[in-house]
Amino acid sequence: MDCAASYLTGQTTRAAAGPVLGLLTGIVHAIGWLITHWYAPAAAVIAVWAVGEMVVRRLARKASAERMALELVPSRHFDPGLEEIFRRGVQLARASTSMPWWAPRRTKAVQIRLRADGSSPLRYRVEGPASGERLLSITPFGPAVTVNRARPIADKRREHVVRAEFILRGKPTAPLREVPLAPDPLQPLVDAVSDLRAELGDLAEVRLDIQRAPKWTLRARRLQLMTNARRSERREAQRAARWVRQDAGGIEDSLTWQLQQLVGGKQSGGGRRLVMPPVPRRVDPADALGKLAEDDHLVRVQLLVMCASNTEGRADARLAQLQAALDVFGGSSRWAMHGWRAGPWRFGADRWPSRRGFERRWRLGHCQPPRANWVRLDELTGLLKPPTVHCRLPLLAGDLPTFNYRNPELLLQGIYRGPDGRRRLVATYAKETLFEVGVGKAGGGKTERALAQAIGWAHAGGGLMFVDPHRDSWPRALPFLAHDSLVQRIALIDLNAIGPTPQVSSWNPLGMHQGQTAHEVVEAVTDAYASALGWDDAGAPRALTILTAALAVLVAVNEAACQAGRPEDQATIFHVRALLTDPAFRTAALAAVEGRLDEETRSWWRTVFPALPTDAFAVVLNPITRLSANPVTRAFLGQPAGVYNIRAAMDSRMIVWVCPGGNGPTDRLVTALLARDLLRAVRSRRDTPENQRVPFRPYFDELITLTGAAPETIAAMFEDFRKYKVHVHGMTQLLARLPIPVRLSLLQNASTLASTAGSQSAVAPITSEWGNEPSPDVVAALDRFEHYMSLTVEGRRIGPVRITGPHLDEVFADYARPRKAAAFERSAHAMAGAMPLDQLAAEASAQLDRVGAFLAQHTPTTAPTTRLQKNGYQ
Repeated sequence: MDCAASYLTGQTTRAAAGPVLGLLTGIVHAIGWLITHWYAPAAAVIAVWAVGEMVVRRLARKASAERMALELVPSRHFDPGLEEIFRRGVQLARASTSMPWWAPRRTKAVQIRLRADGSSPLRYRVEGPASGERLLSITPFGPAVTVNRARPIADKRREHVVRAEFILRGKPTAPLREVPLAPDPLQPLVDAVSDLRAELGDLAEVRLDIQRAPKWTLRARRLQLMTNARRSERREAQRAARWVRQDAGGIEDSLTWQLQQLVGGKQSGGGRRLVMPPVPRRVDPADALGKLAEDDHLVRVQLLVMCASNTEGRADARLAQLQAALDVFGGSSRWAMHGWRAGPWRFGADRWPSRRGFERRWRLGHCQPPRANWVRLDELTGLLKPPTVHCRLPLLAGDLPTFNYRNPELLLQGIYRGPDGRRRLVATYAKETLFEVGVGKAGGGKTERALAQAIGWAHAGGGLMFVDPHRDSWPRALPFLAHDSLVQRIALIDLNAIGPTPQVSSWNPLGMHQGQTAHEVVEAVTDAYASALGWDDAGAPRALTILTAALAVLVAVNEAACQAGRPEDQATIFHVRALLTDPAFRTAALAAVEGRLDEETRSWWRTVFPALPTDAFAVVLNPITRLSANPVTRAFLGQPAGVYNIRAAMDSRMIVWVCPGGNGPTDRLVTALLARDLLRAVRSRRDTPENQRVPFRPYFDELITLTGAAPETIAAMFEDFRKYKVHVHGMTQLLARLPIPVRLSLLQNASTLASTAGSQSAVAPITSEWGNEPSPDVVAALDRFEHYMSLTVEGRRIGPVRITGPHLDEVFADYARPRKAAAFERSAHAMAGAMPLDQLAAEASAQLDRVGAFLAQHTPTTAPTTRLQKNGYQ
């Protein structure tokens, strides 16, 4: 029975083991076949992978076609906080998932493009899914950043291109260095491209792709890090155990330990004592995972860089500069260029086999970051916003044009020294340079800069007027203006009477031979007197009334003389005395122009004038007496038909150099007359269509002197002249000494503000307009001819930027004609109609008789005495 049972049991066991053995045999045969025919499954796997990759790439290319681009343009005062930047990072991370469900993972990213191509110091663009445009367009930066829809950029082919991909090296779980917001974290990148030259084809671009990683990828990465940490801890424990055993064995085998055992009477047992090896420590996930321990705001990034140029070596040098700039973000973890080096060769994104994948990612915007490129959003703070107020931006050729000689569209400003040490003459566009203000101490270079600008403008065919009370500017500029092309365009009005036989030009402020409007002439002369003498309606109403009535009569006399074809018989400002104090002259004048005066003026002469006391005329006649006592001013203002005509000068692009005799009371009155006449002439351009008005530039040196004579007039110039294409340039040592209306008009309307060195209190009004960047102490310490200035180019304010003022002997050295200077000065006097001073003074003294003779010939002969007495003129 037992044998039968055993037999049956064996049969059952063999029957049950048969299928298992067959399965094992089949598996062994299958493995053998796979080993023998390994190429078949490998080919199948490769085919499946290739088909899958082809499908993924096709879908990725389709998804990439649905991307859009935005360009962020920060304002000059853009200064975001950490919270605003962090919120922007959250927006970018969220927008990266706004792709269709079928889009591959590599297309689900937002790309930040930092580009320098010569059009701006650093263009900041964001590219992402079109469905996320609304999310990306509304930034937490508010109105400080303008978001514009950007067009695709089509780059021209460059001869030399280098590429690089940066990965995180160092401790994989350690964060990047925390870079402060001031100075701007983008400053190293801006400095790296500051010497970029667009004319050489230079281009540099950094692209940062941000992608929210899937949870399974993060879990796999964490598992890998934890496994590596545990393995490392076990290795450390094993290493420590080996050292402990070695130390214990060494001690027991030492002679000292054996002697201690013999002396102590202790006998060792059958073996060595037991040594407990150290136990591996428990791995703390927070320490092992570092920044990967938490899921919040964790993203994967891809950092690609490309530099190009048409000049060999410049692209490689630019890449080295950008690599150094990225080192600023390095700490325990840092950005390092992917690849490896073999002697002089580097194998990375710029060589096979990585180059093709780099170009595909660059062209399509795909994000396939390396395994180690995990960062938290707060590590990218410096790259999540455009350049801020704390970023020092370079001045590119596109920001400030390069000056070209004889170009009427450009106005010379100075010499800019670039970050690479190159110097270039910079300019602003003439049509945008409406008004300029230059401030600085004496000898600082503000007048030299104005002279260089005026000379450049003159050689470009522009008209100008340079008013210099001290006359120093004329001999300085003369050698550079002594050209045959300018000889018919320049006139010198010099009231300094220099030399043994001085020559003086002539001007009749009351003259009507140049087609002036009568009431405008009366108003201009009256306002000039009032401005220079401090008259107003409250303080000197009678003086204003008397002068206005007298000028109205004299202008009417001149109008009659011109209509009679006798402009040489016109009255001048000096005939006001005769009109007020000589009854015969007054009677003849009023009778001759009775029909030309309005009823109110005639009534004033009939009823008010006879009631005025004699001493009422003193306040009016006193300044005229001073003018008459000076032979130069008497000769200049005492001619009936003066040559000076500023309206004709500006319309014919003349270059008029005006040198008043100084800054005394009489000189201030002459300056006030000239300034008010300029205001009248400019306003008279309303009769010319705007597109036919010729640009004209008055330069006022020593504004303190000029505004002391005519403050309201100068203020009105800075307010009104722009409409008539007349653009004022003013220089002064102290802005605070200018009258308040002038100072306010200057600062409000200035297209260019410039300051040389000076005291801190003197330059503070200018630096305050710049937000004290630079501060007054920095400007006060400038070297001679150095300026800080803010400029206007294409509607944007540029600067303040440090610019070296142009020196005539350097900038216009090729234009100097010192041998022609004397002849050219004689020609300038001739163009101004200058004649010997003695001759003009004699003609001015005889003019009263000529006017009297004209009035006698044109006074009605029918009972003149009876009629005039009846009308109350005597």
